[in-house]
Amino acid sequence: MRLFIALVLSDEAKNALAQTQLLLKRAGVRGSYVPESNFHITLAFIGEYGDPARVLSVLRSAGDPRFSVTIGGIGAFRGVLWAGADGGRALFEYAAKIRGLLENAGIPYDKKRFSPHITLLRGPDRTEIPAEAAPAVTVRCAHAALMRSDRGEHGMIYTEIK
Repeated sequence: MRLFIALVLSDEAKNALAQTQLLLKRAGVRGSYVPESNFHITLAFIGEYGDPARVLSVLRSAGDPRFSVTIGGIGAFRGVLWAGADGGRALFEYAAKIRGLLENAGIPYDKKRFSPHITLLRGPDRTEIPAEAAPAVTVRCAHAALMRSDRGEHGMIYTEIK
């Protein structure tokens, strides 16, 4: 089972990101737009791992996120357009805490540098984006969750594991 730990965004944040996507579409940016239900901030990508109960135990010990994140600005890397996610030091400390707990539990995860963002679309036909397409909004984090990733007929499907 393909797993990752993510900050689940509030409905307010998802709505703001959907509006950003709408502005990008109106500006003529083409690509594969991420469904609103898939918006999240990846804290740790685990990949193929067969013991989700063990990961859930680690996640519970991390506690709930208790900070806000400002979502805004658009960037591009590796064939995606993304919205920035600035949670300040608290966001980086929370991600480091989760990664440290995974490490201590012997659960493998991708150790790439944490780069907080929310993917808006894959394979954009261009990366020059009008400034008005990226208004900023500050929202409380909903919660952290263990997510399962499955390839569906129309792209990835993310399912929260309880």
